[in-house]
Amino acid sequence: MDELLQLLKTDGRQSVKTLADMLTLSEDEIRSRMTTYEQQGIIRGYRAVVNEDLLDPNRVRAAIEVCMKPDRGGGYDRVAERIGKFSEVESLHLMSGGYDLLVFVEGDSLKEVAGFVNERLATLDGVRSTATHFTLKTYKDQGVMMETGSEHERLKVSP
Repeated sequence: MDELLQLLKTDGRQSVKTLADMLTLSEDEIRSRMTTYEQQGIIRGYRAVVNEDLLDPNRVRAAIEVCMKPDRGGGYDRVAERIGKFSEVESLHLMSGGYDLLVFVEGDSLKEVAGFVNERLATLDGVRSTATHFTLKTYKDQGVMMETGSEHERLKVSP
């Protein structure tokens, strides 16, 4: 990953001037590269990393493992595209190992997330099974630690 993308990934709020100064490039060059990355689909958007546990402690998040039968002619892509269109789905990944897709979802309650899995996800053609894991606490998201405060000190060893 080039330095410009790394800087944007670390802090997308930096001004074009600041980025140009940091990389010893012109502002026009930074703008041009950013536009190219956006047009190529490399940069998909700019977002804030939000500690959702503090914002809405009752919101429910879950990771769902999905085992599938690949679609003839479309592999996993067609089913993944259908799953990705559900508003509850925050992230969707093709995986290696014991399951095929890893789906991250959000909802207002356990019942809502369970209903999504039971009524919409598990019933899709090609889905063989699902395993749902509810998030209890987020420690780190998108490379950012969610906890604030003092560093943890090592406990003193007593004789």
